[in-house]
Amino acid sequence: METVLVEDVLHRFLLERAGVRGALVRLGPAWREVAGRADYPPAVRELLGEALAASALLTANIKLDGELSVQLKSSGALRLLFAECTDQGRLRGLARWESPLPQPLSLAELPQAVMAITIGNVERGQRYQGLVELRETHLAGVLENYFAQSEQLPARLVLAADGEHAVGLMLQKLPGEGGHSAVEDEDAWTRVMHLTATLGAAEMLATTPEQLLYRLYHEESVRLFEPRPLAFGCSCSRERVAAMLRSLGRDEVEATLDEQDGRIEVHCEFCAQRYEFDRVDAEHLLRDAAATGAPGTSQ
Repeated sequence: METVLVEDVLHRFLLERAGVRGALVRLGPAWREVAGRADYPPAVRELLGEALAASALLTANIKLDGELSVQLKSSGALRLLFAECTDQGRLRGLARWESPLPQPLSLAELPQAVMAITIGNVERGQRYQGLVELRETHLAGVLENYFAQSEQLPARLVLAADGEHAVGLMLQKLPGEGGHSAVEDEDAWTRVMHLTATLGAAEMLATTPEQLLYRLYHEESVRLFEPRPLAFGCSCSRERVAAMLRSLGRDEVEATLDEQDGRIEVHCEFCAQRYEFDRVDAEHLLRDAAATGAPGTSQ
């Protein structure tokens, strides 16, 4: 019987014998929706898929209200990388690049590169941002270092992506008393790392989450929690675009209207949705902003 691969799902699990918690994500249609938005070169497409899987993994063990994003900017050929997962399990992402791309594409060698993980609710202005050092070639290694610095506990990530799927595995050592790992867990963590090292990208991409966990950790007493469904989804809206236009101020909005024959059209790069505002729409939103005392709305 042919194996049916469950896709667009996040599995949280516990290796009870080893004292290790984990998460495993497998993206299919959601990833293909993101990947199909541009003709990405293979190296950029792979990195974007890994970032999208990582954004979902990073939500597994936190209380999220809003969005979690992984964003990279550089002055090199990879100009921008952005991946986001919301508390509703909605995913979106994009990348911008210039040719020629370096071969191989190493994060550590990108000039003037900055990576940040941002958590919070944009609409309520509640945001936390942590900067990530780019000392490793691959995204998984970069994120492992981030966990080591921010939580002082070891973590292991395995990420893979191709044109059809984006997958990721994250393991974290559970803290012992006083926030430090218990001495008796040292051998267990090492054993789990040896088991994880046998996992290759091809196997991750081709295997169901349940089969993968059983193959790797069946002797570690795997306890699976209720899976979390994921899907492609964009947080753009007419209200958010209107708020962006208000922030520009009257002079810039009116200048844009003059340049574009009395209409402003905003195109969302994530989902291709178009938002159009004419002079009447613009006047309404600018007046509303002035009435509430928003910045940049002087008459």
